[in-house]
Amino acid sequence: MRHNQVAPETGSARRPRRAIALVAAAVLAGTGLLLGGVAGSSTTPKEGDKIPNVTLVENDIKAYYGDTLDTVSGDHFPSPDGNYAHEVEGIEGNAQQYLATHSTHGQGAPAVVFDVDDTTLNTYNYEIFSGFAFNSTTNADFVNTARFRAVFGMPDLVNWAGSHGYTVFFLTGRPVTQRDGTVANLVKVGYTVPTDVDHLYLRDRITPPPYLTCGATCTTIQYKSLTRAHIESLGYQIVGNFGDQFSDLEGGFADQTFKLPNPMYFLP
Repeated sequence: MRHNQVAPETGSARRPRRAIALVAAAVLAGTGLLLGGVAGSSTTPKEGDKIPNVTLVENDIKAYYGDTLDTVSGDHFPSPDGNYAHEVEGIEGNAQQYLATHSTHGQGAPAVVFDVDDTTLNTYNYEIFSGFAFNSTTNADFVNTARFRAVFGMPDLVNWAGSHGYTVFFLTGRPVTQRDGTVANLVKVGYTVPTDVDHLYLRDRITPPPYLTCGATCTTIQYKSLTRAHIESLGYQIVGNFGDQFSDLEGGFADQTFKLPNPMYFLP
């Protein structure tokens, strides 16, 4: 089994969150201090004033994305001139250069795997709408009405890979009941690679496929790595694996991983 190599960085079922924005605070404030049990810390903070303020963190997130109001839809979207857009552009440029020069050495048909939420589709408008607090009902409405924009530059990278010998797979933690909305959204924002059931994997907790040996109880890492193992068992070699969460990338079955920035939420 090959192991992931996380490239320099610079959907899915989520648990309810407001304070989860603190995940970004350790990076933004340089403290390394997070809520106990959330991420990056095994201890409970003892002094409240040393915990980054949630409102200030949210303001930093909005500034990073370049918060822009669409007066027609009423949604907030990232700016194409913001720091988020520039950071993503740099990662995509490195990824395309890597894919252009990589060889599978005959170990399988070359393939790439892309997560959906905040890897190929940007959910910033939902996060602002919900106040960074996930709600399955309102989120499903955004998904099923294809309300997300593409991550800047990602359709170009994905479509380029599809036209340069790579089979493209989408792998998301979104429930299988959201297949139609997910396909509609991907097509709407310009993805031209296949999005049928053989190329778009969603999570089925009712009747999970047999290759998910942990069944409905799989963690995100298990679900995604076992699905990648299944893809490789079909005769593919996953050259690149793209995600905005480390849980999208861990567990092996990819030659190289590419981490997209996402300070809005954390999925273990």
